[in-house]
Amino acid sequence: MKRPLTTQEFVLAELRRAILTGEMSPGSPIRQDSLAEKLGVSRVPLREALRTLEGEGQVIYRPHRGYQVADLSLDDLLEVYRIRELLETEATLRAVPLMSSEDIERLEQAEEDIMRAAAADDIVAMAAANRQFHFTVLEASGMPRLTRLVRVMWDATDAYRALYYSSADNRARVHAEHKAIIAAIRAGDAAEVVRLWNEHRAGAVSTLRTIVQ
Repeated sequence: MKRPLTTQEFVLAELRRAILTGEMSPGSPIRQDSLAEKLGVSRVPLREALRTLEGEGQVIYRPHRGYQVADLSLDDLLEVYRIRELLETEATLRAVPLMSSEDIERLEQAEEDIMRAAAADDIVAMAAANRQFHFTVLEASGMPRLTRLVRVMWDATDAYRALYYSSADNRARVHAEHKAIIAAIRAGDAAEVVRLWNEHRAGAVSTLRTIVQ
């Protein structure tokens, strides 16, 4: 049974959802009083959630002006994806030889969830299922510290991911790439999985270059 969210976890989840969907758009100010009222919480858990997002680079704080959603930045995106490449390569090389048939079933289920969410045009559900797909591989590495570092990188780029998923062509591309990754994992070919991950990330960056300046 899934445990209930704490107030701070609830607020953080809601802020992440709002940034992911564009409800809180890049560069927009965050009015803490009205936001706390909308969420039905005090400002204490809201401030804690904002500090977490600030640490991830998703919001920024300016003295005398308060918090605002971070603007999208191509340089920031490229840095995060380069860090992901380094960390995920290490995790993948460790993970693939250790992955069980149950892990592969979880990958296939996550991919089905991605496609179901895409068909429903549910970006939030699609992002959650996509995260499950990727972290099924990463967590199989048995390297929890490394996995936590990658999770921070993922949290920092949800807004970019939403832009990418808004295109039907990109959704189809993700599906094809995920299918190829599953096949390579079934074959136990860790080097091929690394190559496919790199291609997967490069495709996203190539597309986002035309959107994010």
